Amino acid sequence: MKIGFVQFCPRFGDKDDNLRRVEEMVRGTEADLLVLPELFNTGYLFLFQEEVVRAAEAIPGGPTTQFLLRLAKDEQVHIVAGLAEKAGRRLYNSAVLVSPQGWTRTYRKSHLFVDEKIFYHPGDTGFVTFDIGAARVGLMVCFDWIYPESARVLALKGADIICHPANLVLPFCQKAMVTRCLENGVFAITANRTGTETRGDKSLTYSGMSQIVGPRGEILAQANGDEQVVRIVEIDPLKARDKKVTERNDLLADRRPELYGEITAKENEI
Repeated sequence: MKIGFVQFCPRFGDKDDNLRRVEEMVRGTEADLLVLPELFNTGYLFLFQEEVVRAAEAIPGGPTTQFLLRLAKDEQVHIVAGLAEKAGRRLYNSAVLVSPQGWTRTYRKSHLFVDEKIFYHPGDTGFVTFDIGAARVGLMVCFDWIYPESARVLALKGADIICHPANLVLPFCQKAMVTRCLENGVFAITANRTGTETRGDKSLTYSGMSQIVGPRGEILAQANGDEQVVRIVEIDPLKARDKKVTERNDLLADRRPELYGEITAKENEI
């Protein structure tokens, strides 16, 4: 199975150009699964709620998801991409999975970062996994990485590959994802963006360094901090189903959930 990421620098508010550039980068890549960054079609640095309302789209009926469906069919590739979702009166920072067969699945970001708490509703899908034939994939978005429970739940739900659209500004995630893969025995594709966005008196610089990590914590592919690139590697997803660390230790079977109650308790209940 061939899996990869698309790392580039979206132009804020220019959906047409962002979609055009993604199409140019994806054409002819011959991958089975590609992951694009968070909010890849719009850019990230919204200043006002009204901007998010104008930028957000329905899934699957909106133009961005329809574009992704067409691209997935043409290239015979599954695609995971981040975009602002409009669902009734609610807005979500979401990731969509589209297939060459024309179906879509949606994950809504669980852990919102800084001003996202103003603009979006917390995700209500829970952590979800989907069978794409060659592998079962799980979805999370950007800041979900800092909570080890996110990847663990996806692993417990059978994810072989974690697809992770991101717009990373903190310097920790790429190294942390090595641990997430090692402690859960899964592959992970973190697709980050590059560049600096400056709007009004706010500015964010994104770290790039998109990467693919294997179930033993090995980095299989990584971009640098500013290149706009597609990277693809060939993997055996069945390796993620072997949870053995030693002949007597299994990452998931050896868990002792009866000791972990504090993890799911509210802070005032501990």
